[in-house]
Amino acid sequence: MTFDVLISEIERSNIQLYSMAYYCHGQLKEHHFQKTGNCHDCYSIAKTFIMTAIGLLNDDHLLDIKKPLSFYMSMLIPKDADPAWRIITIENILTHKIGFNEGFLDIDVEDASQYPTDDYLDMVFHHPLKYLPGQHFQYSDAAFYLLSRLITCVSGERADDFLNRRLFQPLGFREFAWSHCPYNYPIGATGLYISTADMVKLAALYLENGLWNGRRILSENWIQKAIGNEYELHVKSANGLIGKGGMYGQMMLFNYQKDYAVAWNTHSHSEPIKRLIDFIDNNL
Repeated sequence: MTFDVLISEIERSNIQLYSMAYYCHGQLKEHHFQKTGNCHDCYSIAKTFIMTAIGLLNDDHLLDIKKPLSFYMSMLIPKDADPAWRIITIENILTHKIGFNEGFLDIDVEDASQYPTDDYLDMVFHHPLKYLPGQHFQYSDAAFYLLSRLITCVSGERADDFLNRRLFQPLGFREFAWSHCPYNYPIGATGLYISTADMVKLAALYLENGLWNGRRILSENWIQKAIGNEYELHVKSANGLIGKGGMYGQMMLFNYQKDYAVAWNTHSHSEPIKRLIDFIDNNL
């Protein structure tokens, strides 16, 4: 099935997308279904970009995901924080196994003006840990704000500046913006505004095992780790779809077996998005 046929099916089914982008055999195509701005909030797909920044630092041998966070951020961990913060590893954070029993620091659904402090890092370090590190999965945006701050500690750059230099510019991104905390660090977990065409480029990078136009951007070793350990990239079907979704139906997918990547922005309910994924999985 061609991209044009997919677009026709979406229009026939009246699935309300803003735009879609498709990558196959080095070619990228984009289609706009509605007149909207160039960039949209990709919500939790932002986590895959932060995860990729961690991968770039891992490739540079500037951090080891098996080491405790405290190895890199010791000076920022409050003295009265739970002692478990001294043993929580970067991989625990990547896999949402810090020890929280609830999600928090989600600026998409919470009123940040009601937070007890404007120091989000202090909020994270003082949030109760109910489980030992690695024992319990609890999805939380707090984890990826923490990784955003880790990127700065290791690289000396804010996460958005680091990604702009190491990923966005090499992949030819047009424009982007990221929601920041009151201390001017990217939220990390959400709030990344990019075009659909640029969003699919990250899926294409993983599809191409870390290469972009023949240039090595990310190591194959990290690609394998990220997919094998599900660092924000999850198996979506038995036919080999891998990807990440975001609030209101945002989606980024790729398939090694069929050699394509696809992404879209929308504001939709889950059922039409599920139908769209099933259609792509069975026909593309």
